[in-house]
Amino acid sequence: MNGVAVQVDVWSSKTILQYFPGSRADYYLVPEDGMGVARIEAVVAFAAHDKDDPRNWSPRRKWLMVAAIIPIDLSVSWGASGFSPAASDFAHDMHVSPQVATLGLSMYVLGLAFGPMSLAPLSEYFGRRPVYVVSYAVFLCLLLGTAFVENLGGFLALRVLSGYFSSVTISNFGGTIADLFHHHDTGPAMSWFLWAATGGSPTGFVLFSVIAHGRSWHLVFRIMFYICLSFWIILVVALYTLGETRHSVLLARRAKMARKTTGNESVDVPDELKQKDPAQLFGTALVRPFRFLATEAIVQFGALYNGYLYGLSFLFNGVFHLIFGPDGYGYDTVGIGIAFLGIVAGVTAGLATNIYQERYYQRQVALAGQRDVPEARVYLAKAAAVVLPISLLIFSFTAEPSIHPLVSVIASAFWGWSFYTLILMTLTYTEDAYKTYSASALAGIGLVRNIAGASFPLFGRLLFIHVGTKIACIILAGMSLFMAPIPFILAKHGEALRQRSPWAAAHEDEDEDAAEA
Repeated sequence: MNGVAVQVDVWSSKTILQYFPGSRADYYLVPEDGMGVARIEAVVAFAAHDKDDPRNWSPRRKWLMVAAIIPIDLSVSWGASGFSPAASDFAHDMHVSPQVATLGLSMYVLGLAFGPMSLAPLSEYFGRRPVYVVSYAVFLCLLLGTAFVENLGGFLALRVLSGYFSSVTISNFGGTIADLFHHHDTGPAMSWFLWAATGGSPTGFVLFSVIAHGRSWHLVFRIMFYICLSFWIILVVALYTLGETRHSVLLARRAKMARKTTGNESVDVPDELKQKDPAQLFGTALVRPFRFLATEAIVQFGALYNGYLYGLSFLFNGVFHLIFGPDGYGYDTVGIGIAFLGIVAGVTAGLATNIYQERYYQRQVALAGQRDVPEARVYLAKAAAVVLPISLLIFSFTAEPSIHPLVSVIASAFWGWSFYTLILMTLTYTEDAYKTYSASALAGIGLVRNIAGASFPLFGRLLFIHVGTKIACIILAGMSLFMAPIPFILAKHGEALRQRSPWAAAHEDEDEDAAEA
């Protein structure tokens, strides 16, 4: 191999950095102490236009990877909402009240809350591919068991564990997108990820309301198993055809190959990409999200909004039966599912309007000299924060049998658009603000989000039963009105909040490569 010398500054001393391009392993030679007097160690790195760098994959290859994971992401939410249309049959079969039957939804969502914090660190050791494949395979086994269980205790235990292992996409999909796209180019892929995450609940209810009509809850879960199994097979084929994406794992393999082919045992990955001690890694994953929740205003805002929005989303799984079912508009299971099409349309409209949001963001980044402008992420969210309480108020006064159901369904579409737009804002703003630490920040937000998602169906259903749809929706609209200032606060004071944060301020002046370290 021929060395190509590149002169760089290391600790204020001029040093020669040797880059050795090879067909199987590229690495850099740098002095260990920066002064040229210690032994030489080799550090592997991706070269410019390196074909093994996932960010240099062809657009087709990148989007095939995203397309293979999106159905898995959808199915995670289907695991929750797909139970709701069969809840009445479950309650009858188990001889429990509808309120107790709601635990079948809540326990699954509770499992989703804790999976990402403990499963996400595994990708640092094994890569993203094994975590996707194995965790989802365990979920499939648990789902199959759920289809045959005959007692409430066993069913609820399987539901918690199913949620825990199915949360693999929550813990890995965002990282996969970051592996594939440069920081300023993640918007389109992230918008599809959020469409699957937010649209999963209503689309799952629509799909499984058709499946559950005239079928037992056992059969509903068996059909769900076969659908999810087909998604898993597609995922496995894609992952093993397209390849691993986690950069640290790919470079670790390259370093191992370089040590073998060159005999230089000092070849390694850069310090910032080295595998951490398991106790340190998992300790950070479990503790840091709580530190963010306790001290970071940006994370607190995101957790508050996400918790409310996801809680409301899963609450609708139960209360739509009260509003549109036999005691309301009089529709059967399929009719109740069709009522969810308004929310589906709203979420999909959010995907379309995000094209405008993304263009606005890119213009602001260009004006800032290709520096991050997190505040540009909240542009459409300010409108969504206003539309949300209005849509709930309209729903509260129109969701009654004396008014045509299409009116309330249209109102729910505006809620769906606000839901998608606000969730996307909290995710992208948090990632831009914290960069390297965004996984911990988002884990904290996700924990609150899913705990709220598990709690709202239990307590919210009682609220609708005791005070009625109109008063219950007015209360929910009041809660959304209380949170409406959040996007406006971030737009005006977000920069000041980031500068006061030791986690966010650490990245204020970094370029993309430094932020990824």
